[in-house]
Amino acid sequence: MPRNRLPRTSPRRLRRPRAVLATASALVAAGLGIAVGITACAPSSPAVDTVGAVDFDTPLAIPPLAERTVDDEGTVHVDLTAERGTTEFVDGEQTPTLGYNGSYLGPTIRLKRGEQFAPCLTNNLDSVTTLHWHGMHLPAAADGGPHQPVEPGADWCPEWTIDQPASTLWYHPHPHEDTERQVGHGLLGMLQITDDTERALPLPREYGVDDVPVVIQDARFGDDGEFTATQDFVGTLGDTLLVNGTVGPYFEATTDVVRLRILNASPARVYDFAFDDDREFAMIASGGGLLEEPATLDHIRLSPAERAEILVALEPGETVTLRSNPPDLGENFQPLTGTAGHEDRFDVLQLRAASDLAHVGEVPETLTTIEPLDPAKASGERSFTLNGHSINDKQMQMDRIDAVSTVSTTEIWDVVNEMPAPHNFHVHDVQFQVLSIDGVPPPPELAGWKDTIYLEPDVEYRIIMEFADYADADNPYMFHCHLLRHEDAGMMGQFLVVEPGADLPSRWTVDETPGDDDDADAAGGHAHH
Repeated sequence: MPRNRLPRTSPRRLRRPRAVLATASALVAAGLGIAVGITACAPSSPAVDTVGAVDFDTPLAIPPLAERTVDDEGTVHVDLTAERGTTEFVDGEQTPTLGYNGSYLGPTIRLKRGEQFAPCLTNNLDSVTTLHWHGMHLPAAADGGPHQPVEPGADWCPEWTIDQPASTLWYHPHPHEDTERQVGHGLLGMLQITDDTERALPLPREYGVDDVPVVIQDARFGDDGEFTATQDFVGTLGDTLLVNGTVGPYFEATTDVVRLRILNASPARVYDFAFDDDREFAMIASGGGLLEEPATLDHIRLSPAERAEILVALEPGETVTLRSNPPDLGENFQPLTGTAGHEDRFDVLQLRAASDLAHVGEVPETLTTIEPLDPAKASGERSFTLNGHSINDKQMQMDRIDAVSTVSTTEIWDVVNEMPAPHNFHVHDVQFQVLSIDGVPPPPELAGWKDTIYLEPDVEYRIIMEFADYADADNPYMFHCHLLRHEDAGMMGQFLVVEPGADLPSRWTVDETPGDDDDADAAGGHAHH
């Protein structure tokens, strides 16, 4: 069989017996660790509850739109400078922070499908960084992962064509073993793509007026105002929310419908967003673009890096609060190494409707058409199990390739979190579709395009993706848990997208993720293609 073809196989159940999960939990709770070398950590603090305790006395900061310049050939240029600064979150205290073109966060970049995009990063930090375009379909050499390091004082200027549906993406650093610190200190920004389909809909789209970015991070401050870390297994869990860098924010709405583009930019925390009066809202898009039709929800769970666009209807003069309730982390979740934030509640953002609201328009009944990827046309399946800080019992190695995919093919990936603790799963370059969750079709909020998905413990997620183009045997993409401490600790693998029959450079060690067959299991978890 050619090296880069996956075997066509039949699915099998990947559920780990709950007794094994319970045993792992007991070992960690006893301080003995588990096979992957993760030792027990004490909870960072008691459960956090800010409901009713937030003053909402500061207007929501709106990140500026990035300055675009267009050259004679129509290429869009955006310049970003990664820099250090200080930001006052706590009265009278200056917190050391990182940002793009400022002290904290970065500008919102707006692009149209079909535009040629040429961003340029200047690194004014004192450490290596990268610039990853999370959720973007792009050449691997422009992806901004750990193989595209930008040294202090250097520039990095990739270029590609925007070729994907309207969506809310984001950009952030992805340096090897230093992502949690850089993102947690504010080095990130939102990127929004529009297309003809989205522009034809009667949706709110005036930036900062009825189309509002909501970038959420949690932080914990020391006595000197500096960010402090916690030792929870999942990573640092804060007790204060920063929304677009604002503590206790309110937004003055002037329209009867507001579009909130919610980005969970926290390094580790899972949120369950809802409104204080339990009102329903219309979810119109997941991270990869519009849903086929609005999903009527009263809450939405978002793990780190996930996004959701929602429409909220308002009445003149009313006040409503977006909050995060204790998230459901799965029926097999156990707080084995700290709180994981599963009992925490936060007041997030207050919406204050003006006494006279402009009418935006009715929520469309249909939004777009999503062509389902056909499992029957998949070239094969791969199996991924997450445990501790490892994927398939392996940790990240810069010279190892864990999967080799052929351009213009479709694959099914079966992904399972074998730990009773939170993990999620992000795939670079592609937007995938969720085929099933433990054999059941996905709920409406997971029925669109995704690049990151929360993995409830001991639950099989079958996702399907197409590697449409951008073959490159020299530059890999990543897949990993997007809880950033896990990523930094090595919970990441690499895959190449190549032409059929391509010869791989000798610097790569290929240790492919197994296909779903007995031969792969017999080979110790490594299938040979």
